[in-house]
Formats: sequence, C-alpha cells, structure tokens
Amino acid sequence: MGKRKNKFVIGLTGNIGTGKSEVRKILQCLGALGIDADLISRQFMEPDSPGYRKVLEKFGREFIDEEARLDRSALAKVVFNQPDKLAELEAIIHPLVKEEVTRLIDETDIPVVVIEAIKLIESGISDQCDSLWVTNSPLEVRLARLTLFREMSEDDARMRIQAQPPQEEKLKAADIIIQNNATLEDLLLQVKHAWSTVVPDSFRIAIQDKTSV
Repeated sequence: MGKRKNKFVIGLTGNIGTGKSEVRKILQCLGALGIDADLISRQFMEPDSPGYRKVLEKFGREFIDEEARLDRSALAKVVFNQPDKLAELEAIIHPLVKEEVTRLIDETDIPVVVIEAIKLIESGISDQCDSLWVTNSPLEVRLARLTLFREMSEDDARMRIQAQPPQEEKLKAADIIIQNNATLEDLLLQVKHAWSTVVPDSFRIAIQDKTSV
C-alpha cells in the first residue's frame, strides 16, 4: 500500500538532460496522473503569483523584462554561478511548489501519481513518495541533448549540469534507476517493467477500472 490509503505516488527525478519528462509521459500513458513540479515552479514566478513578489524583493527589479515578467534567463545566470543565491531562490519557490503538489495529489481521484522534479529530494517532495525513480544518462549524452534540443551553448549546458547536486546522490537514493541512453523503445520497456513490478496490483487494476468506464 501507499503512504496514502488510496494513492500510490512515484517520485521521478534525475539531473538535467537525463530524460525525466519522457518517463513521466510514458507513465501518464499507462494511466498515472503526471505532475510536473518544475513547470509549477516556473508558474510561481509569473506576475501575480505568490513567488513573483518574493523573488523581486530578494533579487531586485533589474530582473524584470519589458513585459513586467521575471527574466528567468538573466536570473539563472546569477543563481547558477552563486550557490548561495540559488539557495535563496529555492527557499522561496520550493515551499510553494511542495504545497501545490500536495494539493494536486489530495484532490485527484487517479490512484497512481508521478511527480517529476529535478529537486525532488532537496525540496522535500520525496517525503510524499512511495517509490523513488531516477533517470540516468552519461554526461556526453546529456550535453548533446541540451545543446541540440534545448539550444543551449555547451558552456551554458555545462554550467547548468555543474550547478546541480551530483547525480550519484540521486542514484544512491533510488528505488528504480532508468538508464536513458539508448532508444525510445528501450526506455519504454524499462518503464513498463518498473510499472508492473513496483506499482501494486490493486492500484493498477483501479486505473484499468477507471479507464474502462
């Protein structure tokens, strides 16, 4: 059984470029509710959101663009080069994200939930999870994805990677490790195997019952 009586929660993490989102999308296709905590964190920095005012108070109005939005690219260049500044930003955003994730889990009637978050462990969101899954890829593969698909320069990609806690720390905490360095078909097989072996039968059956109605 899960930590909640009627829910089984998968925590999905892994450092940038390891393919977390692809795994979440596969789990959603299998019937899970997907929660993108990193997207939620970005939403909390939009104008009129709870985090917007707090970020401005902490970092200053020089990070506002012409449309009164936070210039996240400019802010990223500061925080990813200064660990103390990154910690200040996360101290603002992480509690808001954790509260929203909790609300979404509590309100859904879908019995299996997957939370994707790059700082799943560091933010404390992992405390709500029944199983921790970590995506993993070699450094050269991650750099290629960031430069090709996210159009980052190699210097920016390396900066983002180096600013994150070591991937090894996540791997040590993992219940399931998804090696994402081959084909999409290989990734699909790994996720389906983990789904069938980790998620209790009762929760998977409940999803099948809901989708067959």
